[in-house]
Amino acid sequence: MRTLREDVQAVIDRDPAARSRVEVILTTPGLHAIWIHRVSHVLFSNGVPILPRLVAHFARFITGIEIHPGARIGRGFFIDHGMGVVIGETAEIGNNVTLYQGVTLGIYHTSNVTQLRGTKRHPTLRDGVTVTVGAKILGAITVGEHAIVGAGSVVTKDVPPHTTVVGVPGRVVVERDPTTGLARRVDRASPWSVDLPDPVLEVIRCLHEKVLELDARISALDGGAEAKDLVREIGDLRDQVTRLVGVAAEPSESDPA
Repeated sequence: MRTLREDVQAVIDRDPAARSRVEVILTTPGLHAIWIHRVSHVLFSNGVPILPRLVAHFARFITGIEIHPGARIGRGFFIDHGMGVVIGETAEIGNNVTLYQGVTLGIYHTSNVTQLRGTKRHPTLRDGVTVTVGAKILGAITVGEHAIVGAGSVVTKDVPPHTTVVGVPGRVVVERDPTTGLARRVDRASPWSVDLPDPVLEVIRCLHEKVLELDARISALDGGAEAKDLVREIGDLRDQVTRLVGVAAEPSESDPA
């Protein structure tokens, strides 16, 4: 009963639209999904065949939220809106975690799924994690305590505690001091120096290098009027691309802090 009360309190604490406990209990699909999951998980953990999956299937039918009975979920779990949330069998979720609609805690692509059967293949979310709209966290990775995963991000590597991750692929853009809560932006002066390439930034980088190459070649020509005009045009283009690279290298004001 204590766990159920904490689930209700999580909705009241984190949903600004929640007006009363009665309303929360009667009208919150995320709460219904987690309560039904807690029943199906007990059945699953005790080796009951078929029934746990049927219970989970019923929950998906009435809430639009799919949670495998094998997933282990802590106290104070909150799913806001919830439609399209998918939580896989070996996912582990700590206490006071928040998910928004469209979040997937799934497996990373593999050519032979049967090799993963019976293994840890879904993410682990530590206490206090927030995963926002449409984010996908894939594979047997760990998202550290009080980390935030930005909307639409695709995360396939471990996320350090007290950080904010955004983008495809997900990368750390903000680090927070666990004691003071003060945040600082991570240096992204070299946007192409990440483990996985960002295709847009890669195109910008190639354009930038090509402009510099053309500029050097034209500058080597004899100083005719046409060559001078080309140099001036290339110089203008170079400046535009350089500014574009600078904008791409800076986190936008809309990045979560």
